[in-house]
Amino acid sequence: MKEHAARGGEIIQNTFNNLDNPEFQQIAYEVARYHHEKYNGKGYPDGLAGEEIPLHARVMAIADVYDAISQKRCYWDAMPVEECFNIIAKGSGSDFDPELTEIF
Repeated sequence: MKEHAARGGEIIQNTFNNLDNPEFQQIAYEVARYHHEKYNGKGYPDGLAGEEIPLHARVMAIADVYDAISQKRCYWDAMPVEECFNIIAKGSGSDFDPELTEIF
């Protein structure tokens, strides 16, 4: 499971390499690779912290967790929206960028 972020980044690099928009390619790569980095540096695959994590990946980290806990999955039921917001709020400053958490 922990390899999917790095592998996703590699897939983006290999499949988007013919695009005429290198900025889009770079953003897609960084979102895929860094969306599991934690604001406190305890994430993966590279252990980036704070603003070392690209902004769009910090945004995706919040969206990814919200999606994972708010939607019914084969292995768990969806959580109530208020509980989802509380989980995101509790991760502020450790898992997530505190400014983005506040905006969320």
